[in-house]
Amino acid sequence: MREQSKTNDANISEAFPHVGKFFAKYYRGLCTRKQLFKRFPILQWLPSYNVGFLAEDIVAGLSVGLTVIPQGIAYAVIANLDPQYGLYSAFMGCFVYCIFGSCKDVTIGPTAIMSIMVQTYVGNAGVEFAILSAFMTGCVILLLGMLNLGFLVQFISFPVTAGFTSAAAITIASGQVKSLLGIPGKSNEFLESWINVFEHRKDIRLWDSILGISTIVGLLALMQMRNLKGSKYWMLFGKYTALSRNAIAVIMGTVIAYMLSDSGHSNLFTLTGKVSAGLPPFQSPPFSTIVDGHTLTFMEMLRELGISLITLPLIGILESIAISKAFSKGKSIDATQEMIALGLCNIAGSFVSSMPVTGSFTRSAINNNSGVRTQFGGITTGILVLLSLGLLTKSFYYIPKATLAGVIIAAMFFMVEIQAALEIWRTKRVDIIPLAVTLVSCLFLGLEYGMIVGVGFNICFILHQTSRPEIASVLLTVENKIILILKANQSLVYSSAEYLKHTILKMASKHDADIVVLDGTHINSLDTTTVKVLISMTHDMHQLNRSIIFWKWNHATQCTLLRMNKELFQNLFRDDDKIEVMVMNIISKLKATEA
Repeated sequence: MREQSKTNDANISEAFPHVGKFFAKYYRGLCTRKQLFKRFPILQWLPSYNVGFLAEDIVAGLSVGLTVIPQGIAYAVIANLDPQYGLYSAFMGCFVYCIFGSCKDVTIGPTAIMSIMVQTYVGNAGVEFAILSAFMTGCVILLLGMLNLGFLVQFISFPVTAGFTSAAAITIASGQVKSLLGIPGKSNEFLESWINVFEHRKDIRLWDSILGISTIVGLLALMQMRNLKGSKYWMLFGKYTALSRNAIAVIMGTVIAYMLSDSGHSNLFTLTGKVSAGLPPFQSPPFSTIVDGHTLTFMEMLRELGISLITLPLIGILESIAISKAFSKGKSIDATQEMIALGLCNIAGSFVSSMPVTGSFTRSAINNNSGVRTQFGGITTGILVLLSLGLLTKSFYYIPKATLAGVIIAAMFFMVEIQAALEIWRTKRVDIIPLAVTLVSCLFLGLEYGMIVGVGFNICFILHQTSRPEIASVLLTVENKIILILKANQSLVYSSAEYLKHTILKMASKHDADIVVLDGTHINSLDTTTVKVLISMTHDMHQLNRSIIFWKWNHATQCTLLRMNKELFQNLFRDDDKIEVMVMNIISKLKATEA
């Protein structure tokens, strides 16, 4: 008997995880040739680079460059920065991602969402905060990547992402209405933007409004050029015209403004103004700054940045990895490598006065549609941006703000996730609630707090569902014994334990059951809280003179219960395949006990 007891104790014991072996194996894997090629993807594609790819990569890089130049200037305006900072943010990511990036289609640079999230801090304190936020965003993303913590993004569900993206698009477009109409104002927040428009409705400038609205209409028309039918060359013309539509719109607006200014009508449009020429200085990010005559230390600047130190990295990771997956064409994406690449892009960018950057879906789509073959296409884009900084900044003076506003608003039309909302409504309507909560919270509380509210609500939503498992019941009467068989439709966690106990006791009393059978088919694991509740429930059943049986519980869950209270549970498990056999065995045992 003693030997049998020792054997049973050994069978139910739980081995402690070998943490040391896990870390030893993990860190040994870091020093291998395979890991080197994995962390430097350029070592994979560069040796096999075909000269025939060069023309396609250059064309794709030029197409992306012609888009990122006007977008960069526009996004700098959104972030309350001088226009040149948008271009400072548009080239370093291209160079760094070429070395560390694993997806040929992804282009890294300024985006509308990152710009709108930065503008609050820039408007209050200055450009130093935008540059420091790029550095800190890069450090956080790099750290998360090195620790393989990319799974944190999985807590941001599709409905929350769709709500956030739609709110960001609406917020960004609302913030550009003032420039579209030529009225004064600085805020880019949703409510403040429309209040500002209403308050300055008498200041609307006719020619700015005409130019801005015409830009939007023209961009939507140029977008349809990709659907041209006819000869091969005509179709190619339509394709690249559609891809270059932003550059075409900005060039046309600039030419019109320049011609009118040259003929003495310089006041018709509100212009971008002077853009600093030349390359940005290569220097370390600002770890201190002066605001209103007071010197802020590094820690004080971090306190000023506040919650953006969390939200900016998460949004950057979310955007970049989502784009990588979209263009992977079924290939597995190394999320860790993408995070490392994005972190390094932001850190390197902060040394050339960049604001936070991430993957751009619009420019990545242009890159893909242009037939890019490798990450080398990003080198062309980066060089084009540098050339524009050195040669074209005088021309940027004449870019009408209404044209840039039109470019941004036209892009935002396609960021509002109407199709996603329809899919959610068609698939599972209850998921529209976290989407709506995130959308409304982002619009009225701001994007950072709105995202946190959305994620928090969605987690609470899920926790509520897991804490209320559905319990199926079957009632049998065998030889004057009422047998109630109950089966939960999901595994048990501590949040659902009390609900399960309350429901089982209530149903047992309602049906005056003599025997309660708890089917454990769907119960794969138990935590300590759940075990304690099951012990309490079993004692309650015995006090009510009811028998309880644990049927079809797997070995792991049985061992967990036995480790907590072996004397109570060791005779309560049944593993019979057929319900009839199980019931008859229980009846027979009860009769034997009564006799």
